Amino acid sequence: MPLQCGIVGLPNVGKSTIFNALTKSHSAEAQNYPFCTIDPNVGVVAVPDPRFDFLNEIVKPKSSVPVTVEFVDIAGLVKGASQGEGLGNKFLDHIRKVNAILHVVRCFQDENITHVTGKVSPKNDVEIIELELILSDLDQVEKRLQNLLKKKKSGDKEALEQSAILERVFTALKEGKPASAVNLTTEEKDTIKDLSLLSLKPVLFIGNIDESLLATPEKSTEFMELQQIAKERGAMAISLSGKIEAELGALGEEEEKEFLKDLGLKEPGLNRVIREAYKLLGYITFFTAGEQEVRAWNIVAGSTAPQAAGQIHSDIERGFIRAEVTAFSAVKEFGSQKKAQEAGKMRLEGKEYIVADGDVIYFRFNV
Repeated sequence: MPLQCGIVGLPNVGKSTIFNALTKSHSAEAQNYPFCTIDPNVGVVAVPDPRFDFLNEIVKPKSSVPVTVEFVDIAGLVKGASQGEGLGNKFLDHIRKVNAILHVVRCFQDENITHVTGKVSPKNDVEIIELELILSDLDQVEKRLQNLLKKKKSGDKEALEQSAILERVFTALKEGKPASAVNLTTEEKDTIKDLSLLSLKPVLFIGNIDESLLATPEKSTEFMELQQIAKERGAMAISLSGKIEAELGALGEEEEKEFLKDLGLKEPGLNRVIREAYKLLGYITFFTAGEQEVRAWNIVAGSTAPQAAGQIHSDIERGFIRAEVTAFSAVKEFGSQKKAQEAGKMRLEGKEYIVADGDVIYFRFNV
């Protein structure tokens, strides 16, 4: 299953510009009018990881495969989207299909770029989008509860369990709160996951700020407002300039380094967005490294060694014997996986081992 993050926000906040910079493509049309993006554009982006780069450098394999995340550029939502305004129902359906939401919020002033409400206000913009997600979820939950009514009366155990969860969610939604405010357990979320509730998806806020404040985002009143909003929701807000990221995306490697240096930045803002989006999805990375291939693999945090082996091939999980594990920190410290192993840093782990982020693993199996 691909890891998908949907890029959402009001029209004219810079979603398509940021998507183009992320994917270094120009497939998403960026224009100064609402609804210029109707069908979602999808771009596959490698997750920047210096550990992966280091392993490639020391192993020099014939091929290498990084972890990737799919970014989906979804058209701008407007007030009334949940009632079909501005093709809203279609756009909301696109959001249902992604694993997490990147909410782009305009944090810059520019009289040449229209704002749909006539005023730049991160709080107002966030609340407009959130309300539409909540209203759409409210409709979904209400319909499901009605469908469960007969089964619930007959004493159907599954219907009773699902109804109890959805009634709590419904109460929160009616109060204007997102489904995430209910603090459901992992098991409860799994019970209702087929509904793909929009306001239950993890969110990362992206403040599109003025390029002059890129190195000092704390001086942006609008971004500081967005950071407070994110904090209240237990989320994170990242600042970047869509305009600058687009310019960086058009440069070669050396030109990019010089441009970043001039801006007082260590890396493009989008690198952090990609990494944080990956974390938002709840994944960690382990590596396999050999002369034929160095590869980064994504697994859900908390996965066991056999489950990690299953990401490579079901036969390896089925015939799992043990995992030969070397922490990446040891590989870097000693300069190679072999030298780290010779120094006694390789461990033999069994079926109960919980894989750690950055583990370099060789699986022993027998089918």
